[in-house]
Amino acid sequence: QPWGVALMSSTMQPDRSAAAARRPLSAVALGTAVLLTALLGACSSLAPTYQRPAAPVPAQFDAAASAPAASASAPAAPLAWTDLVRDERLRRLVQAALTANRDLRVAALNVQRAQAQLGLAQADRWPTVNGVASAARAPNSQGKQTNTFQLGVQVSGWELDFFGRLQSLDDAARASLLATEAGRRSAELALVASVLTAERTLAADQALLALAERTAISRADTLRLTQLRFDRGAASQLERSSAQSLTSQADATLSQLRRQVAQDRNALALLIGQAPAADLLPTAQPASAEAAAVPTLTDPFAPVPAALESSVLLRRPDIVQAEQQLIAANANIGAARAAFFPRISLTTSAGLVSNELSNLLQAGNLAWTLSSQALLTLFDHGRNQANLEVAQVNRDIAVAQYEKALQSAFRDTADALAGQATWQDQLAALQRQRDATRDIHRLTRLRHEQGAASELERLDAERSLFNTEQALVQATLAEQLNRVGLWKALGG
Repeated sequence: QPWGVALMSSTMQPDRSAAAARRPLSAVALGTAVLLTALLGACSSLAPTYQRPAAPVPAQFDAAASAPAASASAPAAPLAWTDLVRDERLRRLVQAALTANRDLRVAALNVQRAQAQLGLAQADRWPTVNGVASAARAPNSQGKQTNTFQLGVQVSGWELDFFGRLQSLDDAARASLLATEAGRRSAELALVASVLTAERTLAADQALLALAERTAISRADTLRLTQLRFDRGAASQLERSSAQSLTSQADATLSQLRRQVAQDRNALALLIGQAPAADLLPTAQPASAEAAAVPTLTDPFAPVPAALESSVLLRRPDIVQAEQQLIAANANIGAARAAFFPRISLTTSAGLVSNELSNLLQAGNLAWTLSSQALLTLFDHGRNQANLEVAQVNRDIAVAQYEKALQSAFRDTADALAGQATWQDQLAALQRQRDATRDIHRLTRLRHEQGAASELERLDAERSLFNTEQALVQATLAEQLNRVGLWKALGG
């Protein structure tokens, strides 16, 4: 336990044997004393003046690699998820997740805990008033055993915050609360993005499954016809083996996609906290042997307005959280610095005092005491200095984490802006390829029916059409997920 110097002063009323020395309590004098001590305690903090670190990222995103819709000025306000999602079914799915997701529930409870911790820090700045009732028997100044009965109120060890220690702890708790609230909003933003991603992935896998089922039906019919022709000597072993290979490939793809669809539903159920209702799931498309019945992936999202100014990243909740954590670490330095100065506390009590219990409540028995203490640490083997160094290093770590969060946010946004510009071009090219491949498949099938094309040519055209349609569904999914990623990267 460190050595210390305690400076004390006290005024105490004696017992009834010295009744002439007892004076009634002056409410004006006591109120004035409390007011003066409160004013003296309202001192400024010793924490360093906070300044937001310079952003370690360029002031603007690369205009050449950004989406054409990006503008040089930042949007007036973030895009709410209800404005991003235009499909009512998908909105209800996201709302179900916001209601029942356990991770979001934990984030909300963390905010409540931070609020309670702030209440504790604020309570330390005010006196704790206790009701006191006591009875004692001890010798008086003449050596005679006397009884003493007391009934009143007491303020014990109220610290006067001359050097801002409690103020710094209050500031740190307040910043921690704001950081926790920003963390809850960040968790909500991530949850919405995850639900949208999981639902779009399920819809895409269902479209691919419908495409695989259609292809499997077609190839099974082809294998059956090829086997009949082979049995009659009208088809070669190569044609039969090729048809068998393509049919087995379609069956394997079908099994893989069925498994993937089931896993997608499980992932979605975890996000929304319960098994999703059937009317909240994307509609599965029925299988068809017709090439014209191409599975499609609808677009439920609105365009995401983007900006080239990197300052828009400061509104992201994860950036706000990192900055508030930095502010809390900065305030803790003030508390560590205040530990080098005397800690001044005040103890007071007021109430009724009597040597006889029957006379305790009579007039004239009012008494009060007031004492103060200043405790200055003289030797603690470097404990206060070590605490200050820890607080300063924690502040430096928080600065690095804030800068890292900004850099990660900049990269996420830059990647999403670049993807927004290129995915549209890729989708347009794949749609043109799909249309051309569909014409090739139709014409090759007509030529095959008229005997002008071999079975291998027809199978090759069918395989090319399947691959092109599959690539188009996957690219459509990637473009939609990139739009969700851009919305999340911009802070919602």
